[in-house]
Amino acid sequence: MIRKTFEWALSPMGRIAVLIAALSLFSLAAFGVYQSQQPPEQPIQFTHKLHVGLGVQCLYCHPGALRGPSPGLPTISKCWGCHQQIGKTQTSPLLKPMVDAMAKGEGFTWVPVAQVPDFVHFTHRPHVAAGLNCENCHGDMTQVTIAVNPQVMNMGWCLNCHKQKAAGDEEKLTKLTDCGTCHY
Repeated sequence: MIRKTFEWALSPMGRIAVLIAALSLFSLAAFGVYQSQQPPEQPIQFTHKLHVGLGVQCLYCHPGALRGPSPGLPTISKCWGCHQQIGKTQTSPLLKPMVDAMAKGEGFTWVPVAQVPDFVHFTHRPHVAAGLNCENCHGDMTQVTIAVNPQVMNMGWCLNCHKQKAAGDEEKLTKLTDCGTCHY
């Protein structure tokens, strides 16, 4: 049985079938990677471009970036604190979900855009302490309407940055590229 299967796989039709199966698996894997990089649907189509353009600092809405692993996502109360003072709130169709949620006494939940796997211990604090700006990793938010990852955030991307920051200092390179720096 195994011999017949192997002989069939070496025949012209078998080779074509194996090629089609391999291409199908590759296509499925590529589609999975593509889907994992798509921005999630948010309760409000929040425009970073507008808010950053008005001078709102990243840390105002994301204060956790100074203290811990999560930058924190603003609550509806944080949004409402500014928007209740703006007359446009009642007329803007983009803000209707926020106005409706406040009228019902409900909140909404933002879906995080940039997440790392559970086996990675990431915290913003040392990156902020090292003098990195939000734009270094998250891109220029003055050009972004709806938040997306500007690049694939993976181990290779992080290691390249860590190696650049070491800039020839062997001790610093050892600390920044040690597995235990991010995986503990």
